[in-house]
Amino acid sequence: MKKFKKFYIEVTNVCNLACSFCPQTQRKSEFMSIETFEKILDQIRPHTDYIYLHVKGEPLLHPEIDKLLDLSYEKGLKVNITTNGTLINKAKDKLIAKPALRQINFSLHSFDGNEGGEDKDSYINNIISFTKEALSSTNMLISLRLWNLDQDNATNLQRQRNRHILQIIENEFNLDYKIEEKIVPGRGIKISDRLYLNQDYEFKWPSLDEDEDAGKGFCHGLRNQVAILVDGTVVPCCLDGEAVINLGNINNTNFSEIIEGERANNLFNGFSEGKVVEELCRKCGYRKRFN
Repeated sequence: MKKFKKFYIEVTNVCNLACSFCPQTQRKSEFMSIETFEKILDQIRPHTDYIYLHVKGEPLLHPEIDKLLDLSYEKGLKVNITTNGTLINKAKDKLIAKPALRQINFSLHSFDGNEGGEDKDSYINNIISFTKEALSSTNMLISLRLWNLDQDNATNLQRQRNRHILQIIENEFNLDYKIEEKIVPGRGIKISDRLYLNQDYEFKWPSLDEDEDAGKGFCHGLRNQVAILVDGTVVPCCLDGEAVINLGNINNTNFSEIIEGERANNLFNGFSEGKVVEELCRKCGYRKRFN
C-alpha cells in the first residue's frame, strides 16, 4: 500500500487575497462539507499520518475549520496548515488549543504579493502575537515563509522589502544576529524552539501555456505527496490547482483504487524510469528542482 508523507486536502478554493504569484483558480468556488472531509479521512487513513489543508484557497476562511481539526484528531491524523496569515486574529480561538494541529506555515510573502495591502506592521505583528502564544501554550511548530526571492533581479527589490520583515522578527525574538547573514535560499533557519524561518526563490505554478521541456526527469508527485481538491478530485501533487491531471474522484471511487488506476500508475512508473508522461509535468518549472 502506498504511503504519502504529504497529503494535501483543499478544504476551500476560495481566497481573500489575489496574489501576483498565485494564479486564481478557474474552478467553481466551494467550501468542503464536514461529510466530504470525513469521507476523505476514512479513505486516506491507511495512506498517511499527516494532512495539509491547502492547495488553492485560504484554509482559515473555512467557517468550520475547528470542526475539521477535531475530526482529524478523532481519526488520528496530524494537521499542517499553510495560510497567508491575514485572518489569524479571527481564527485564533478555533486553532490554538486543537491537539491535531501540528504546524502552521505563514506565507509572509503574501502581503507584498497582493495589491492593496496597507499596514504591513500590523499584519506581521498579528502573526508574531499568535506565534508567541502558540509557542508558549502548545507544542505547535511555526514556519515563517518568504518565498519571493528573484533570481534575475540584480538589485533585488524584494530583498529590501523582506529586510523590513526580518528586522521585526529579529527585534521581537531578541536575536543577536542578522537573519540575512545566516539564511540560505531554500533552507530554513531556526529562530527559537519550534519556530523556523524559510526563504526561497519564487516559483511559477505549472501551466499548459508554459514551454514544454524534453520530457525526462523525476518528481515526487504520487510518490511522497498527493492532493484531493475541494470537489473530491484526486491529483498527483499540490501544484495541479486546476485538476489537469484528474486521476478520479473520491465521491465515485475509493482513493486506494484511484491511485492504482491506469493514469496514476503510468505517471508513477514514468518517473521511476526518468520519463515525464503528463503534459502538465513537462511544463512544470518546480519539477526541475529535483533534476
